Amino acid sequence: MRKGEETRTRILDVAEAAVLQKGFGGTSIEELIAETGITKSGFFYHFRDKNELAKALLNRYIENDERIYDEIFSRARELTDDPLQSFLLGLKLLSELLSDLPNGHPGCLVAGICYYERLFDREIQEINRNAVLAWRRRFGRMIRDIVAVYPLREPVDVDQLADMVSSVLEGGIVLSKTLKEPNTLAEQVLMLRTFVKMLFLPVAEMPKASSGSAFNGGAEPH
Repeated sequence: MRKGEETRTRILDVAEAAVLQKGFGGTSIEELIAETGITKSGFFYHFRDKNELAKALLNRYIENDERIYDEIFSRARELTDDPLQSFLLGLKLLSELLSDLPNGHPGCLVAGICYYERLFDREIQEINRNAVLAWRRRFGRMIRDIVAVYPLREPVDVDQLADMVSSVLEGGIVLSKTLKEPNTLAEQVLMLRTFVKMLFLPVAEMPKASSGSAFNGGAEPH
């Protein structure tokens, strides 16, 4: 990596950590300059203004999220051709990944931009919106594959169920940070996994909960 690319990456790393901790409104260019040890002109060489920095941060964050989802759910599909079992396994793998974060999930830039959207231009707002719609399409495709094989036990809108994945992830982050309980997010993903089981599997096929576990969320489906 060239020096210029290293500097840009360093700025983005420091800015992301600051924004996730304090929000966009509470993060100043001056503190980023001080933290990275570059000159003011050096900062503006890479980013014309704070809006351009936010755009770069958001695009990088979305690309990383997409990469993680691709890896996790592709791995799940390699392990089983059954669409329901694959989706449930993917959620289990995602939960395990989240539980391995030593201090919990640091936060979500997509949500952060939504909270402070008046700080940003229409282009950034549209990138943010498209990211959420892309997640809806991603999980919606998986759920439609399940519906083609397993009848729903309750009438549910597929897109709303797909959005529920994002809602649980975002809400789990808020709960984890508010309660200062890092594992809450992973537990919420497992609870979503149990809910999906209940939507598709007949009662007779639902695994019995073992003593002390919530709906047997960590067990593999039968």
